Formats: sequence, C-alpha cells, structure tokens
Amino acid sequence: MLFTGLGVGLFWYLYRDQNMDLLISGLKKVDYYWIIISVFVYILSHFIRAIRWRILVKPLGYSPSLANSFFSVMSTYLANYALPRLGEVTRPTIIKKYENIPFPQTFGTIVTERIIDMAILLILTLVVILSQFPLISQFLQENPETYDKIVLITKLLVILMVALIAGIIIFWKFFRKKLKTNFFYKKLSDLAKKFFEGLKTIFKLEQNTLFVVYSILIWGLYFIGLYVSFLAFDFTKDINLNCTLTVFVIGSFGMVAPSQGGLGTWHIMTSKALVIVGIAGATLSIQNQNAEFFALVHHGAQTLMVLLVGSISIILLPIVNRKNKKNVKA
Repeated sequence: MLFTGLGVGLFWYLYRDQNMDLLISGLKKVDYYWIIISVFVYILSHFIRAIRWRILVKPLGYSPSLANSFFSVMSTYLANYALPRLGEVTRPTIIKKYENIPFPQTFGTIVTERIIDMAILLILTLVVILSQFPLISQFLQENPETYDKIVLITKLLVILMVALIAGIIIFWKFFRKKLKTNFFYKKLSDLAKKFFEGLKTIFKLEQNTLFVVYSILIWGLYFIGLYVSFLAFDFTKDINLNCTLTVFVIGSFGMVAPSQGGLGTWHIMTSKALVIVGIAGATLSIQNQNAEFFALVHHGAQTLMVLLVGSISIILLPIVNRKNKKNVKA
C-alpha cells in the first residue's frame, strides 16, 4: 500500500493544477498515427521478451509454448498496474498452471531477467552521463533546487540500503542457529535452492548470441517506441536521438521504481528530463506544461495497451490451453 500511495501521490502532485480546457485542446492536436505505431512497437518488444525468456528457461529442461510465454508476460504488466511488482508473482503462477514449470525456478529466471535489464540500463546511464554531461551539469547549476533534491533522494536511498543490509546481517548472526532447526526454514531453504536453479540458467544458455540479440532488440524497441511517440507532438518532434536517449534512460528509472506501471514516478522523471534536454516552449513554465502533457499522453497510451492486451491474454490463456488439460494444474 505504501508504494501504491507513492505512485498515486506523485501523479496527483504533478497534475493537481492541470487545466482541463488546455488538456482537451492539446489532445486534439496530437498526431495519433505516431502514438498507435509507438504502441505496436512496445507490443513487439514484449513479444521478443517472451521469446528471450524461453531461451532462459530451456536449461531447466522445459520448453514453454510461445503463446503461454507471451500471455504470461502481458499478464505480468497488467498485474503490475494493480500492485507494484505483483506481476513478478503472477507470471510464475501462470507458468506453473499451464506449463507445469515449478514456481521457484520460474521466479529465479524472472529475477535473472530483471538483473540483466538493470545491467543494460546502467550501461545506457553511463553512456548518457558521458555524452550529455555538459548539458546535465549546466541544467543542475542553473537549477540548484533540483540538484539538492537529487542529492537528498540519493542519500536516503543509500541510508535505506545500508540499514537493510545491516539488519539482515545482524539478524542472521544472532538467529541462524535457531533458524537452521526450524521446519519453515528447511522448507524455505529447499525453495531457495530451486530458485537459484532458475537464477543460474544464464550461465547455461544454449543460444548465447540470440539471447544477447534479443536483449538489445527489447531495449532498442523501448527506445524507438519513445522516439516515435515524440513525433506525435509539435513540441517534441524535433528532439534528436542523443536527447531522446537521455529522456529514455531517466524515464526508465521511473519505471523501475516501485509504483504501479511507473505511475507518477515515470511521469515526473520523464517530464523533468524533457525540460533538461530543452523541450520546445517559450518559457520554462510552458516547457514544464508541454513535458507533463507528453508524459500523460504517452504513458496513458501504453497503459491502455497493457490493460487491453493484458486482459485479452488472461482470457485467451485457458482457451489456448484447452487441448492440454492434462498439463494444466488447478
């Protein structure tokens, strides 16, 4: 509930003073041809993610169908709109039901996916820092309040991480002997072993090159989806590829944040990034207004896509698997 409130709160904070007349007027000027193309680009990226996951799970001795893999991916995104990170549990549950792949192993492969995606995001972040450092540095110097907020948030995150790690270490040091004789600990230990089996599949891939290619394609399509969406608005259609990458990377951290489908966090990160790269607008106030409008429309289109395709996926799962009833677990 805390993270749900965070996303909703940030969204309300950003759009609390939104002028409905300006919003309706702006919606009439959007070139929805590019928005539709952007939506299909994102669907393609999700489809490739399903193909990549099949490569990741193959070392476990399973070969899930492409249909079940794709439908489970879309169901994941849909579940994330209900509660942050709920999809990480929903997807293994679906795969367990329709493919008989044990939950812990599937969950392990999904965690591996997240680690790989985070590694790619960090590499892209380094590229942006090196290529756009003068631009970002100049903006932060001209807007010290933004710099102070970034420093404060970074400090809080570091403190929370250190406190969490220290807490785990202290707890393990004082209670490990009692835990090792506990029935639930033994059960959890068994589940952990299976989880790590899924986690370690990255080291046993039979199609390493394809896995790398698919990973690049997934993130490349994410980037293209954002760039294509820029073409739908007069104030973003002239943004170059370097600036698009900056917005893409900063916005991606908003999607990684624990909120429902990036609600609030993605809007704030993306709109601020657009102002940093110099979105069209006569004044800073208008630039902020345009940036927030873009974030609202782009994220709204992707949300509608996930709601539609995710719901269809849930409906189709039992229909597609009717012929395989003997493999389906209730």
